[in-house]
Amino acid sequence: MDNRRLFYQFVAFTADVHRVKHDWTKDAKPDQLTPVQYTILEYIAVSQPVTLSDISDCYHMTMSNASREIKKLADKKLIEKKENEQDRRKQHICLSKKGQETMDETFSLVEAQFLHRIQHATEAEKEEISRALDVLQAKIFY
Repeated sequence: MDNRRLFYQFVAFTADVHRVKHDWTKDAKPDQLTPVQYTILEYIAVSQPVTLSDISDCYHMTMSNASREIKKLADKKLIEKKENEQDRRKQHICLSKKGQETMDETFSLVEAQFLHRIQHATEAEKEEISRALDVLQAKIFY
């Protein structure tokens, strides 16, 4: 296997992932959220609990910008901050009940688009997709 070819195949794949994610979420995203706020909320939904530095690192934001966006999400009652028992200087950020409901609704709309996209896939192809995602998760996205 040509590693350089594999790398460029991966670059094209990740670009397509971003494009499809944008297409699927642009109309599913709640109107009261900016794209940045939605992205942060989505990250919290799949990774909670997270810290402010997790968000800052993941999205290449300054701590002050991440903090500002977290405050806006807290003001909208979409997240909750919980004190870290081991280190009281740190806070864990989780979805609130309203935030979980918001993300459940959004993920439901995105899931419908996903299911539409795979509607003609055979069971064997769905298994192959699942295995491919497992391999990507284990070898690339760990």
